[in-house]
Amino acid sequence: MNPTHLPSAEYYASLPKHIAGAGAIIHDAAGRILLVKPSYRADSWEIPGGGLDTGEHPLQAVRREVKEELSIDLTPGRLLVVDWVAEQADGRPPLVNYVFDGGLITQAEARTRIHLDPEELTAWQLATPEQWDTLLAPHMARRLHGCSRAMAQGITLYLQYGFDLTDHQT
Repeated sequence: MNPTHLPSAEYYASLPKHIAGAGAIIHDAAGRILLVKPSYRADSWEIPGGGLDTGEHPLQAVRREVKEELSIDLTPGRLLVVDWVAEQADGRPPLVNYVFDGGLITQAEARTRIHLDPEELTAWQLATPEQWDTLLAPHMARRLHGCSRAMAQGITLYLQYGFDLTDHQT
C-alpha cells in the first residue's frame, strides 16, 4: 500500500524518528563562551541546554534548560546554528540541535547570577576559543566555532556533526 493512503497514525508511525536539543551561547565581550561541567560525565564540558520535552519547541526548551541548570531567566536571541548529528553506533537516533544566542554576560555578572543545579552541573567557566578544543568533545568544539562565526557575521549556519558543509554545496 502507498504510504500516503495509510491512516494518519499509521503513516506517522512509519516515518523516521529523531530527537532534538536546544542550547544557549552565553558569552562575554571578549568572545569567551559560558561552558558548564555536567555532573553525569567526567570527560567533557557542554553549553547550557538540553533535550526538548514532548510538545516543547526549541525556544521553550532552551529557556527551561537555562533556568533549571543556571537559575537564569533567559530570553534567547537569534538562532545561530542548526547542527544535525546522524544516528550513532550505540543506537541513539539522529539528533538535531538548535543553538541560540544567549546574550552577553560579564564575569562579575556570572558570579552573582549563576546558581548551578548540583544534580546536573558541577562547575561553569567562561572559556576562550582555544580552550574549547581541549574542554569539549570535538564535535562540540566545532559547533562552538560555528556559533562564534555566526555571531560575528550575523548569519545562521547549518552544520553536520559540527562541520559547516554550506560552502561545499553545489
